[in-house]
Amino acid sequence: MPLRLKKLIGTILLVLLVIVYALLATAFATAKLGEAGALVHLAYFLFTGLLWILPAMAIIKWMVGPPPQA
Repeated sequence: MPLRLKKLIGTILLVLLVIVYALLATAFATAKLGEAGALVHLAYFLFTGLLWILPAMAIIKWMVGPPPQA
């Protein structure tokens, strides 16, 4: 697969990941943490704010990986 195509696909996947992840994390917080205190909200959003980095790192690693030798 050409490197430019991998970067295009990876960029689209990263944007979709961020949008879907943010919507799901916020919807879960709204549904489950409505009555929780401020420290619970802080811990939840700190954790979920860092958790999306793991799949994003995998996508980026795939994007910039060395092209296969022909």
